[in-house]
Amino acid sequence: MSNLVLQAKALSKKFVGVQALDKVSLDIEAGTIHCLAGENGSGKSTFVKTISGIYQPDEGEIVLNGNVYAALTPAHAMREGVQVIYQDLSLFPYMSLAENIALNRLRLDGVKIVDWKEVWRVAKEQTEKIGVDVDLNATAIETSMAGRQIAAICRALSQDARLLFMDEPTAALTRQEVDRLLKVVCELKNNGLSVVFISHKLDEIFRISDNITIFRDGKKVGDFESARLDEKSLAYHMTGRDVRYPRYRREAEAAAAPLLAVKGLSKQGHYHDVSFEIRRGDILGLIGLLGSGRTELAMSLFGLNPPDTGVVAFEGKTARISSPVEAKRLGIALLPEDRGSQGLFRERGIRENITSTLLDRLAVGLRAIDAHREREIAEEGVKKLRIRAPGVETPVGTLSGGNAQKVVVAKWSAANPKLFIMDSPTVGIDIGSKAEIYEMVQSFAKGHMAVLFITDELEELMCNCNRVLVMANHRIIAALDEGDMEQPGAERRIADLIGGSARKEEERGVRI
Repeated sequence: MSNLVLQAKALSKKFVGVQALDKVSLDIEAGTIHCLAGENGSGKSTFVKTISGIYQPDEGEIVLNGNVYAALTPAHAMREGVQVIYQDLSLFPYMSLAENIALNRLRLDGVKIVDWKEVWRVAKEQTEKIGVDVDLNATAIETSMAGRQIAAICRALSQDARLLFMDEPTAALTRQEVDRLLKVVCELKNNGLSVVFISHKLDEIFRISDNITIFRDGKKVGDFESARLDEKSLAYHMTGRDVRYPRYRREAEAAAAPLLAVKGLSKQGHYHDVSFEIRRGDILGLIGLLGSGRTELAMSLFGLNPPDTGVVAFEGKTARISSPVEAKRLGIALLPEDRGSQGLFRERGIRENITSTLLDRLAVGLRAIDAHREREIAEEGVKKLRIRAPGVETPVGTLSGGNAQKVVVAKWSAANPKLFIMDSPTVGIDIGSKAEIYEMVQSFAKGHMAVLFITDELEELMCNCNRVLVMANHRIIAALDEGDMEQPGAERRIADLIGGSARKEEERGVRI
């Protein structure tokens, strides 16, 4: 008897001008964790949407639990046990976790009047099934991202999932939360569920996967047992080239005056007594667990979260940064943590996004802008940052994550900032685009721009930053200068500092 929950046979799907899937065949065994790897735009998402009935294949067939389909609807796919957890999780923010978990199940059962005892029973049954403890009375918006992930998993289980697709499930989680979630995924496998795990984080892929399928340009490169690959070979198969992350070292004079000096900055509930300096040519890393205060600090430096006390000096003069307009006037740019809602006009084209920081310079009279110059700047940004798109009028909402991120970078680099604050610039981005963004960041610093680089990935911290601040519990708990960063044990020291703060959080009894 076959142990296959899914057989995809020569699936093809074409959109206007793009062959998104090209004769892709793939088998998924029951009770395994199967990872899909590939750069943004490689075909992974199209494959998932085809199996889940969102897209209809142009060619090929799909076999689920032995049943053959030329195409599926979402309802057919769910009846076969296919469930997908997308990055946005699709939870109702103001409903309780219990409601989010149970209501789809009750709807499928044809329940017309809500029985709240049954809602609680279904939700409790699913959380106990995977051995997690969440506050089922809390609303989704009140719950941590890890808790929301658990609720989305339980919702899928309540609908008798047999094949669960998880798309970038750890992108917004702390290390501590990632560890918990990966344990839950392994428990799902032990319970006989098939999990298809999509991630750009190669270390996570190797931690949990039994098998890896690699996509590139809509084609399947190959199927591999995870034990037969390492990060270097996986990166090569994904990109077709050797991906290297060269180490940045500041070339400017060591004793240069600080561009930005922060002294005793505090904001109640966000951060406390923060002091540091950053010079032109610095890539100053800021690392810490989510919730440590790092993003709130970045927002304050861009005028979006005014501090209660403390002093900020910019180019030697005291500065009161009370708004993004004032920050921009000084020469400060911000690449926000959430590029989708805070960094881009998703319905607008690349041209309008890139030039949105330059409207005052492009103005001709009171009601018009220089359209020719606007297009020149946009095309220059696309070329410089190697943004892959049909043209500058392409809506940014249709771009891959890596290309969308490059548009945000291009938007602000066009304004020639003196200080570029980058908050988690590579979250959800494939390794090829990561390497390109690292190259850009380092070129900015070599051109005497100052960069404040916020991340929770040690590897990118070590290759990009010549100085580092470690933040925990709303404070700076350690600062490593250039000499410290050159020491052999620097990475281990930073990891230990972060690990120590994570253990303190654990001791405080933080729930998922």
